Amino acid sequence: MSRIKPVAVYTESSDVDVRSGVALLEKAGFHVRLLDTRDSDKIVTEALDAEVLLVGYAQITRSMIEHLPNLRLISLMSMGTDNVDLSAARDNDVWVTNVPGVATEEVATHALALLLYSVRQLGYYTTTSVANAEKWNSREVPAPLRLSEQTLGVVGLGRIGLKFAEMAKPLFGRIVGYDPLLPDSDGVQAILAERGIERVGLDQARQETNVLSLHVPLTVETEHLIDAEFINEMPDGALVINVSRGSLIDSEALAQAVISGKLSGAALDVLDGEPPSDQHPLLNLERVVITPHVAYYSERTKAEYVRIQAQNAVTLLESGKPDVPVNEDQVG
Repeated sequence: MSRIKPVAVYTESSDVDVRSGVALLEKAGFHVRLLDTRDSDKIVTEALDAEVLLVGYAQITRSMIEHLPNLRLISLMSMGTDNVDLSAARDNDVWVTNVPGVATEEVATHALALLLYSVRQLGYYTTTSVANAEKWNSREVPAPLRLSEQTLGVVGLGRIGLKFAEMAKPLFGRIVGYDPLLPDSDGVQAILAERGIERVGLDQARQETNVLSLHVPLTVETEHLIDAEFINEMPDGALVINVSRGSLIDSEALAQAVISGKLSGAALDVLDGEPPSDQHPLLNLERVVITPHVAYYSERTKAEYVRIQAQNAVTLLESGKPDVPVNEDQVG
């Protein structure tokens, strides 16, 4: 009698080609389904027999986990885990994995590109001055900052935050960094010193930073970290960059700060609703640059995200534990 194959289900694959992942799973012995949906009811109905969920942007809630009796692994195609109820996964003995470190260079590079684009006001000069002969070489916007006279603030000193600081170090006069989870060991101090980062508290970071870049995960503690109160304590004319998670920022407060001139602008790869509605407060603001959640994307990462996501399921099948669990101390 043939053995029943374990089932692996892709919830959606909207912006990547998962065929290589499907091939890897099928070679290991999985039966694979592609649902192409973020709808929770459809996912539960179509994945009722699944041992593995391979997830893109779909929200995986407690109710969904509790209604999938065979589920052993939620394998994510991202570094962030905020679209999964981790406490529900713990309570139901379900592994959760991500893809750590794959896009560190890409995301840091994208943050730096957004920074330079905004500081040098390329949006204005390329779309207005060049396109309109009467405005050629116009000076209708404030003169750009000289970065060597400015302070860069990096909130979150993990892989990406540190890489970004390393890239930006030659440009800025000073770099300050905040990360409450980073230990204060000799090794950490040496790493920060090498990258020219002065470790400070959050209050000092927001009060002394001309350019603030966010590199923290979305948690209960960090949701709306950048709100009206936070912005009011920042220097006038500061710039905010976010390549992490959209809900780190109160979009209404950020929009009002840009409109009022309190902030010189914002440069964002993520929003608190993706894709944004037509009424999103940050759309169509002259000094807000938005890219569509592509900071991670490169020829290398588009292949590695798919491979690592699938390999976590294969390794679980072969050894009983995935390669990079985020909840290793909570399962088993």
